[in-house]
Amino acid sequence: MKKFAVILIFCAAALCGQPLTGISGALEWDKMEINAVVSLDLASADIRLPTGRTRGEALLESGYIRLIRPEILDLPVDSSSTIADLVERGEYSIAEAENFALGAKAPVPVLSPDLRSLRASYSLSLGGLVSALLRHSRPAEPMRILGPLPVPAYTGIIIIAAGELPVHGRKGSAMIRPCLFPKIWDTGMNLVYERNMLEPSKDSMIRYAPLSAVLGSGLSAGDAALAGGRPLRILARGVFGERPTDPVIDREDALLIISSAENRRLLREGRVLVALDDSALKVPLEGE
Repeated sequence: MKKFAVILIFCAAALCGQPLTGISGALEWDKMEINAVVSLDLASADIRLPTGRTRGEALLESGYIRLIRPEILDLPVDSSSTIADLVERGEYSIAEAENFALGAKAPVPVLSPDLRSLRASYSLSLGGLVSALLRHSRPAEPMRILGPLPVPAYTGIIIIAAGELPVHGRKGSAMIRPCLFPKIWDTGMNLVYERNMLEPSKDSMIRYAPLSAVLGSGLSAGDAALAGGRPLRILARGVFGERPTDPVIDREDALLIISSAENRRLLREGRVLVALDDSALKVPLEGE
């Protein structure tokens, strides 16, 4: 109920008497972006062009803010919280959420081919949101072991988490669902990686990549640079969390990471890719 109340606070003032506006697009985890197209029906706004163009653009902008707010509130932060949950707990404010929405890249609006609507594209980078939610001033140290193993130095970490995986502590299986701050656990349920281990200057803790790119078509330039020329490739053995966001990896693979300062540094620098089925990486936006 509380989360619903937060959404109502955002939207109630705009529900009555508004021109017809709609939103389409997707939350694209592989790009760490929300890409949206907002449209305004000109007839419902009683707008005639070209004289009404300025008013139409203003209505389009207000429609964007109204329609994108629920999408931002619903963003999964970790396995148990969304942005709306953070707002309820006072860990993030409505004003901060709105400022994030206003930071979108937006080209000049254009007319639809049938001249009946005005449309604008908006692109929001989740990197700015990640940076805003990192509250620590220095990274925490990953766990260590008394007798480190002699291990190679890797340039990045790629966790392959395709399809449905066993859910730790529960019956059944589930596909990993992306979030801003997933944890990584080993099969002994030791915590390998969490957000406080990341350097606070970074804008992503984990990058998500399409499985097809990891196994065949090749990583994007950015992801390839992040993984480097000699990445450690790991098969996820399970998933954990109230929302299934956290990969579980073999204890032996975890030891390859934590046994050397060079490999622990990969966590601190956020040089971690999680490869998921392509279908898990795009979440459609839903609006009027």
